[in-house]
Amino acid sequence: MLPADPSRTPGDLRFLLIDDHPAVRQGLNLLLESNGYTPGVEAGTCAEAKGCLERAAFDLALLDLSLADGSGLDLLADLAEHGIRTLVYSMHEDPGTIDRALRCGANGYVTKREEPGVLLEGIEGVLRGECFVSARAGLSLDEAACAPATDPLFLLSDQERAIFSAMARGVSNMEVAESLGISPRTVETYLTRMVNKLGLSNVRALRKFAINGPEQNPESRGSV
Repeated sequence: MLPADPSRTPGDLRFLLIDDHPAVRQGLNLLLESNGYTPGVEAGTCAEAKGCLERAAFDLALLDLSLADGSGLDLLADLAEHGIRTLVYSMHEDPGTIDRALRCGANGYVTKREEPGVLLEGIEGVLRGECFVSARAGLSLDEAACAPATDPLFLLSDQERAIFSAMARGVSNMEVAESLGISPRTVETYLTRMVNKLGLSNVRALRKFAINGPEQNPESRGSV
């Protein structure tokens, strides 16, 4: 399927595949090749992706959000500045992440638990200039819209909820990292995302919120 310009063929289109798992990148290229597209240029980190942007032009980026050196969300502005449309392809299904990705400039969102055909449909839709949100991602957003306003933790992912629960018990970041099998730096990244999702001022306010609960009037940005 082609973008609006009829003079270009599928083989003319240039893809940038940004994912920290080589096997995923290989699978994406197999999907592209089997549908008449040219294999994409691969990047496993934010730094590698930015280097690719400086060396070549691309039509579409397939972007994972969890990269070794940062969040894929931080690349959305760079991709847009280079005139590249972006389809997020991520394991994250929580509505907060999906909403933030779309607000930050993503042209579509497909979760990794969906069939390859859904991803291909997303690629084709974004290339046509559409905003494509897969059925699973759309359902997550719909559920968030219907969620009671009294549940401020609804926007947190399962991993973030686990960290929030640990904070409520007074567990240190190092202990959280060890219990979840992730690095302390990754825990810090999660904490920053949680602060943003919950509209808090900083990690100290987040920890206070976790310990005292929502009824204790946490320090939101609107109150500082």
